[in-house]
Amino acid sequence: MKNILFALILFFSIVLSAQDRTYRAERAKINDLVHTKLKVDFNFEKSQLNGEAWVTLSPHFYAVNKVVLDAKSFKIQDVKVNDKKASYNYSDNELTVELGKTYKKDEEYTVYIKYIAKPEEVTQKGSQNITDAKGLYFIDPKEEDPNKPTQVWTQGETESNSCWFPTIDSPNQKTTQEIYMTVPNKYVTLSNGTLKSQTSNLNGTRTDYWKMDQKHAPYLVFMGVGEFSVVKDSWNGLEVNYYVEPEYASEAKAIFGNTPEMMTFFSTLTGIPYPWDKYSQIVVRDYVSGAMENTTATVHAEDAQQKRGQLIDNNEWESTIAHELFHHWFGDLVTTESWSNLTVNESFATYSVYLWFEHKYGKDKADANMYSDIKTYMESSSEDKDLVRFYYSDKEDMFDAVSYHKGNAILHMLRDVLGDEAFFQGMNTYLTEHKYGTAEAQELRLAFEEVSGKDLNWFFNQWYYGNGHIKMKVTYDFNTINKTVTVNINQTGKAFKFPLSIDIYEETGKTRHNVWVDSAQNSYTFSFNKLPKLINIDAKHVLLAEIADKKTVNEYIYQFNNAPHYLDRRLALEAISIQQQSNKEVFNTFIKALNDPYYEIRILALDNIDLFQKYNKREAIDKIVRLAQSDPKTLVQAAAIGVLGKLVDPIYKPLFERGMNSESYAVIGKSLISLYQIDKQAALTRLNTMSEDTKTYLADAVTAIYISEKDKTKLPFIANHILKGLFLTEDKRTQQTYAEAFKWISESDNEEAITNLTNDFVKLGLRYKKYKFDQMGVNMLNQLIYAQQQSKNSNKNELIIILKTGIAKLIE
Repeated sequence: MKNILFALILFFSIVLSAQDRTYRAERAKINDLVHTKLKVDFNFEKSQLNGEAWVTLSPHFYAVNKVVLDAKSFKIQDVKVNDKKASYNYSDNELTVELGKTYKKDEEYTVYIKYIAKPEEVTQKGSQNITDAKGLYFIDPKEEDPNKPTQVWTQGETESNSCWFPTIDSPNQKTTQEIYMTVPNKYVTLSNGTLKSQTSNLNGTRTDYWKMDQKHAPYLVFMGVGEFSVVKDSWNGLEVNYYVEPEYASEAKAIFGNTPEMMTFFSTLTGIPYPWDKYSQIVVRDYVSGAMENTTATVHAEDAQQKRGQLIDNNEWESTIAHELFHHWFGDLVTTESWSNLTVNESFATYSVYLWFEHKYGKDKADANMYSDIKTYMESSSEDKDLVRFYYSDKEDMFDAVSYHKGNAILHMLRDVLGDEAFFQGMNTYLTEHKYGTAEAQELRLAFEEVSGKDLNWFFNQWYYGNGHIKMKVTYDFNTINKTVTVNINQTGKAFKFPLSIDIYEETGKTRHNVWVDSAQNSYTFSFNKLPKLINIDAKHVLLAEIADKKTVNEYIYQFNNAPHYLDRRLALEAISIQQQSNKEVFNTFIKALNDPYYEIRILALDNIDLFQKYNKREAIDKIVRLAQSDPKTLVQAAAIGVLGKLVDPIYKPLFERGMNSESYAVIGKSLISLYQIDKQAALTRLNTMSEDTKTYLADAVTAIYISEKDKTKLPFIANHILKGLFLTEDKRTQQTYAEAFKWISESDNEEAITNLTNDFVKLGLRYKKYKFDQMGVNMLNQLIYAQQQSKNSNKNELIIILKTGIAKLIE
């Protein structure tokens, strides 16, 4: 599963709870699932499911005379064993069935249950800490909301599919399945496996029969129902389909179209061709997380649906598409045996993004993504958490920056330790030995050891079964007489063992030294011909580490110009950006960065270049104009237009007006703001001719203008974008804009804006209650109440009632 709200989670919930000291074992296997057959239809009026289930099982080892099935908030109507009435007890969300005889290992039996599933009565937590993890979700079931389609979809991870069908809801179980779904004729259905038949019924409904012949975990079982456009694609003769709302049918292949190429790449990389009978992806409304790797039927949140103006800038969902697809090897084909070992699912899926970006777009993009993931982990205050955790308060706590982002970085280090050939062959061995089964991290270690011939306990003990990360301070002792330099590595936290790459740059070139760090204090002496221009520690940039290494401005400039890694250039620019660019060499480095081959470096240079000084200003501006006009990346064009806009020079008006006609929403947004700064009326005229949908896609720019204009009639629009603008962007200027907007709304008398903002806080607070978002919502709404109490608004009492109602929903 991929969660898209890590930035917001980290903002509000750095430390949630101490690790629980209850040992979390793999669930005991008393009975094994063999096959699950379901017949279901939906009561849209009550948001319930009418179901019949035939669950075939056999004893795992010891003989049994009863079976316990998970069945949450069911009304049980009938139970049989092998077609004979059976005694049962239903309590505490468990159905205990007396089998009527004793069954031995390998003897199969089938339990039949007729039931009504009542998901609205479920109270439990689910994957990504969803507080209403009810497994089965009805979206606008009574067709009351004209802006929302009616849909039904399921979310099983971690153990929520037992909210809609009886099963042994544990990741160490595997089952084949078949589902008969009866729905109104107007709806499309999706489930795991192959659609075998569709039968029209006399009452205006249709029964779709989906069959899955390969075993997978119960939490991966999926149903989706709704009015979708199905855009067809293929891979090696298999169906690859994209289920989207009709409005986005024309963009479906632009969003998901790299999927077949990803399937080829991941098949080649793992040495195992995509192991399932089809691959579909569906986008649903009000999804409770980012996406979910249901076997052959991945579900995505509605943010996956993007318009061409967004996609031409960047497909923001491509990493999620790769993540969920790779789960079909790591997570679906081989599944973690327990939530304690979640890393064997999620760390690999997260690392797949690096692998895909490296393959498709080059190492710079992959390294930029890795840097972002490591930054997320570093900011999460998770140093006390092991990657494999047998002690935690709740299984949902495992879905965090350690299992995802840190695990990603750990795999990258392991790849460096082993080398590419052994690393990828080790992946193949692990998948081959455990396919259609389960595994834990120790079995991953054994697979890599089997291939490489190396003992890896030292690596797994400190990175998988230990916590924290490398922290080191680097100092240098130069001996100009002997022409040597001693590099001192002082680990300031716990001492790790690791290989370290050190590059020494002289006028004649670069020398790579690979050393082994194995204690708290380490020193290494190297000779040189002339005093080094630069010594680059962790030159390969593979370590999960905080490195304190003092460098001069000249060393950073040299690093930017000579060291090859994305981080060499990025970190050098960041370091010198705090210097006065009145230093000619610093400024010229920024000019050079405008031509960097990787677009994010060009944007970083644009964001930090200081045009209000004397050196080469004309040369810099000419380059920026060229970037604004013709850079191959529209995001760079947009950044360049934003820089030119700050000059407030009418000479660039034609450039901004041309930008308004771009297909790129980023270019349009920056052009609109820049035009507003030199010709307000022209910008407002353009803005007033835009559709409401277009304004939504340009929300940051439009909000900034509305705030500047003090147009109170636009407050409802602004309120709809406050949360995203405040908490889901790293851009400080954008955050400042929305902070001003929040203050403006808090003091206003606009009931629609207050209502919109209240509803957003309630929706987000309830969805992510585990992360204390409910408390955040209460705090923010209390700020709004205080502002209203201090105001002179004639309707402040009515507005305070709206706000207090929101608080009541959050704390009930």
